[in-house]
Amino acid sequence: MRLTILGGGGFRVPLVYQALLGDRGDGRITSVVLFDTDRGRLASIGAVLRQQAAAVVDAPVVTETTDLDEALRGADFVFSAIRVGGLEGRTVDERVALDLGVLGQETVGAGGIAYGLRTLPVAVRIAQRIAALAPEAWVINFTNPAGMVTEAMIPYLGDRVIGICDSPSGLGRRAALALGVDPATAFYDYAGLNHLGWLRGLRSGGVDHLPSLLASGDALASFEEGRLFGADWLRSLGSIPNEYLHYYYFARETLAAVQAVRQTRGTFLLEQQSAFYAETARHPEQALELWQKTRAERESTYMVESREVADAGERDERDMAAGGYEQVALSLMRAIAHNERASLILNVRNRGVLRHLDDDAVVEIPCTVDANGAVPVSVSQLTDHQAGLVCSVKAVERATIEAAASGSRDTALRAFAWHPLIDSVTAAGKLLEAYALRLPELARFRG
Repeated sequence: MRLTILGGGGFRVPLVYQALLGDRGDGRITSVVLFDTDRGRLASIGAVLRQQAAAVVDAPVVTETTDLDEALRGADFVFSAIRVGGLEGRTVDERVALDLGVLGQETVGAGGIAYGLRTLPVAVRIAQRIAALAPEAWVINFTNPAGMVTEAMIPYLGDRVIGICDSPSGLGRRAALALGVDPATAFYDYAGLNHLGWLRGLRSGGVDHLPSLLASGDALASFEEGRLFGADWLRSLGSIPNEYLHYYYFARETLAAVQAVRQTRGTFLLEQQSAFYAETARHPEQALELWQKTRAERESTYMVESREVADAGERDERDMAAGGYEQVALSLMRAIAHNERASLILNVRNRGVLRHLDDDAVVEIPCTVDANGAVPVSVSQLTDHQAGLVCSVKAVERATIEAAASGSRDTALRAFAWHPLIDSVTAAGKLLEAYALRLPELARFRG
């Protein structure tokens, strides 16, 4: 089988390939095509992958191309992980917001809207090419904002596009391990949108173990989300939020922490990865070693400002080894390719599961996956608080999708003004104008 990776020069692509190397079953991926618009990045990541495969018999063959149509033809699976505007665009997403006194984060709030506005037109064009050239391919979308991008691609690809994120599965796994429950036997009652969801139950052996977890201060303190939100707030909620909800529940503190540091997360990653690609170009024989060193630093500094606000300490090995998006992608591909029934938390159409949203709204919920794709399963309904936040952000997502398609400045303004983390129509207008001035892809929204 053939897997095409869009954004094939991306830094995290070796994680996907490493997962493929560990898959030794029948019908596995035998060919990997890397597509990227940057030849230099493609060459660097291609070198990393070949060094990963050096000691592996029958490793998937890797090819590289800058021709999208060539990459798509013959694909069985398409993994989309593009970053329109690169990390340079991310630094603008973050800095514009911070300069206007608004939280700057690449997928949450103002930064996520700006990211979506420039990414959605490209994602839609890609969906159209997949529909034309590889209509039987399954598309796994990891391009952020993942829920929004997946919803924009569905009109062209239907249920053959599925969004993934590692945050929900990582949360569920960490919560299970904190109680000594086997993560493989647990059902996670999780629901919301991408980067905006809650774990409301953790069932194994016919018992919901979440109340026991919430009652144990020691268990909560043993994993990242427990330390991040604190036992008192988690007990008040009666659930465990996705880590990204820290930006909502502790918005003032997180904003102050981010404003106090020398560089934003995007700037840090831009400097770090620029150095990696430059060094790999000079010393391609050391590509894997350089990648591993850079990745270790990247993972240990993830969401550092939020952890500082919560005094959560450094990430430990169990937090970082809780299963990444590459394992979600591999499990999804195997379930579809081999009709192996699997339970995964995915971004799919709601189809009546959450009553506060319409059937076509893309939500992040547990699904059963087999050769027919992903089917959402029943979960407990959102509380009034959860539903209010989810519906507000879904309205923002849909306004962003509409603005990206139409070029309407009024619609883009509504997207910014409606977001819960942007508390002023005046601020929304300033944000839109500043992004339109600094991001070429958003110039059409200038006033």
